[in-house]
Amino acid sequence: MRFLLSLSLCISFLTTWAQPTQSLAPRLRRNSVITQEGPALTLQEAISAALDKSYQIRIFKSQEQIARTDFKTAKASFFPFVTGNLTNNNNLQNLRQEFLDGLRPPQNLYGITNRNTQVGVAVNWTIFNGFGNFIAYDRLGEVVKVSEANTRASIETTVADVATAYYDVIRQLQQLVSLRQALDISRERLELARTNFEVGTRSRADFLTAQVDYNADSSALVTQQQNVRNSKIFLNTLLIRDPATEFAVRDTIIVRTDISLDQLRQSLGTNNPQLIAASLNRRVADLNVRLARSARLPVVNLLGGYNFTAINNQGGFGVRSARNDALVYGVQASVPIFTGFNQRRLIANAQTNALITEYQEADQRLQLQQALEQTYSQYRNNLILVNLEVESFKIANQNVEIAFERYRVGNSTPVEFRDVQRNAVAAETRLIDAEYNAKIAEIELLRLSSQILQQTK
Repeated sequence: MRFLLSLSLCISFLTTWAQPTQSLAPRLRRNSVITQEGPALTLQEAISAALDKSYQIRIFKSQEQIARTDFKTAKASFFPFVTGNLTNNNNLQNLRQEFLDGLRPPQNLYGITNRNTQVGVAVNWTIFNGFGNFIAYDRLGEVVKVSEANTRASIETTVADVATAYYDVIRQLQQLVSLRQALDISRERLELARTNFEVGTRSRADFLTAQVDYNADSSALVTQQQNVRNSKIFLNTLLIRDPATEFAVRDTIIVRTDISLDQLRQSLGTNNPQLIAASLNRRVADLNVRLARSARLPVVNLLGGYNFTAINNQGGFGVRSARNDALVYGVQASVPIFTGFNQRRLIANAQTNALITEYQEADQRLQLQQALEQTYSQYRNNLILVNLEVESFKIANQNVEIAFERYRVGNSTPVEFRDVQRNAVAAETRLIDAEYNAKIAEIELLRLSSQILQQTK
């Protein structure tokens, strides 16, 4: 009996040892394919859809249109204002009159109508108001430029948001593939543990441990599937379409390594729309100061008009009927002498606002420079991390193959193999995150330097 048991164990060991070996990485790549549903969506297609439908961009463009309309109509302040007037007064009277002279008999009149009609045209042309109309016209022109800068900033932010969301979908899919590969390994280990337990070469505890680890990896896979779904829903929302729309994306993240900090600094100083808007707001504030000061100067108006008056009086006294017309013209001048120091207050407040916008521009410039320096440092560090994690990932994969082979022949414990497997998953996760973080830093650098529309890939 003892001889038969020994012979059975020997045959089982030789059978296990004689099983054909296969490189684990190629096997997992073949068995761990994620099939994406829906049509392929490129990054450029996603950006085009977002730029065409984004509500934020539409809002900024509408505000820009309002500013343009105000600027166009501001030319009206240089021309005369012509006003047409029509007044028609009617009275319905009942008269009972007795005269003092006694020469005329009393009269009783009922339903007597008195009508007074006046038609006129008035012209008012401001020929001088302290150059306020010129200043206001220049101010509205600067407001248009501010609106254009805000629209461009919204467009560039939208492109950055879409690119970030697009690459997040790729990252979540890569993580899903990684967890699927880990689940494949756990499945093979579970099948091996079951076979060894059935033939008696492994304990039941080893089989149950493999089952628990397989269930844990299955749970992680389900959670990651939800993460992929959430990332796609968010991207669909940015594209202003049904959040449930299915689509497929590419499976790699390519990070640029040729970004120059000096070029970024130069482009930020000259092209960043937020900085441009801050500078234009300071210009608007300076014009507001000039506009407030112009209110201290005289205002000269040329006045003119034509009036026609028609009277029809049936009351029996005064003028019975009349037709009068008159041409009116003149000059009106006014100058503020004392306004209770209100004008001084308005000028002081305008000067303070101009100083505030100067501070805001300086602060905006400093904040953008800080963001650029920090993001570039993160970008360079992430490139270093990508290179390190690539090596770690290769080593971890080799270690998984070795550990699986050792576990298969019984030279390592389940705990040892599980640690190696976890290290491999962690190494791949770090690599995926490093590539994603480097790409996001690249996108932010292009946004800060206002190059994102030309160089986003």
